[in-house]
Amino acid sequence: MILLNLLFNLRSQGLKVGLGEWLELLRGLELGLAEDLNGLYFLARSLLVHDEAHFDAYDLAFTATFKGVELPPKLKDALAEWLAQAKKGMGEELVPSGFESLEAMLKELQKRMNEQKERHDGGNYWIGTGGTSPFGNSGRAEEGIRIGGEGSRGGAVQVAQERQWASYRTDMTLDVRDFSVALGMLRRLAREGEEKLDIDGTIQKTASNGGEIELDLQKERVNRVRVLLLMDVGGSMDPHAALVSRLFTAASQMKLFKTFDSYYFHNAPYAYLYEDYRTYKRKATMQILSDLTPQHRVIWVGDASMAPWELFSSSGSFGQWSPAGIDNIKAFAHKVSNQIWLNPDPPRFWDHPTVNAIRAEIPMFPLTVEGLRQGMRKLRGAGGR
Repeated sequence: MILLNLLFNLRSQGLKVGLGEWLELLRGLELGLAEDLNGLYFLARSLLVHDEAHFDAYDLAFTATFKGVELPPKLKDALAEWLAQAKKGMGEELVPSGFESLEAMLKELQKRMNEQKERHDGGNYWIGTGGTSPFGNSGRAEEGIRIGGEGSRGGAVQVAQERQWASYRTDMTLDVRDFSVALGMLRRLAREGEEKLDIDGTIQKTASNGGEIELDLQKERVNRVRVLLLMDVGGSMDPHAALVSRLFTAASQMKLFKTFDSYYFHNAPYAYLYEDYRTYKRKATMQILSDLTPQHRVIWVGDASMAPWELFSSSGSFGQWSPAGIDNIKAFAHKVSNQIWLNPDPPRFWDHPTVNAIRAEIPMFPLTVEGLRQGMRKLRGAGGR
């Protein structure tokens, strides 16, 4: 039953484990390829996970399955039998820790840390190296908590809880540096402005011309990309405020764009877009639309989820008449071809009338590492709508 729970937990983490893969795992267990819980951890990961970006999700599922539980009798007996067979080929016999659960082990570790006053090597009680104590490293404890050193027989649940693969995930939300790196992909230089002497080009042309000096004059390289950032704030976006703030910080600090402008809205763009919600400093949406150029890249940020009337009604917001929010979105989409919508909600929540309506006008990507990469590649594209 616990193995079945592992399957359910893996799928709840978004890992698509197929029937064939699962049968291979059961076959591996039947052949004795897993000697203990540690072996099961690595065997299952090697058979069920095909991308290191998913290792962290696997660790979470494995921990949720085995943390604080005992193996069912049949599986426990089988693993014990495999372990006994494995010992025959080892130079030293493993010693069981005697703890009934991970919680009990952690509690005892804290107790011994408070008691221990000096370094210990060998022995069966104190935290140290070698010996049979379950705490430390390089010892012969059958299961335990590794502290320092290299693990060779570490308890799998504890290894999984370390989540050493978390930074490899591509579905995690981003930090300021991630935003900066991704936004840097938009930088596109073009030659325009005053002509200047290109030294390298002059040398190349002179050499090709038999030594007769030939000047190479080139226009300056400048970045023509203009970025407009439009951010939904308030309401259902409150839980994502810190994430949106990081995006704004990264974009506003970058000096790679010819221009950078940012505005706020709530739910959808109505008659005005706000430069600062605290002071109500604002600008007419139609004015912002008229200022857009083919060099603009528009980045929308919001969950796109709201009551249908908030998107489709032309009654406006705050008592001001305005075209329906969806109409303003369509106007932006038709004025500038390169636009994306970054949604902080996971894609599984996108099947909503207002989200679908906005997705039909502007390509939508999740606000994750991989989602931002895909979005930046879309913005780098050229051509009209």
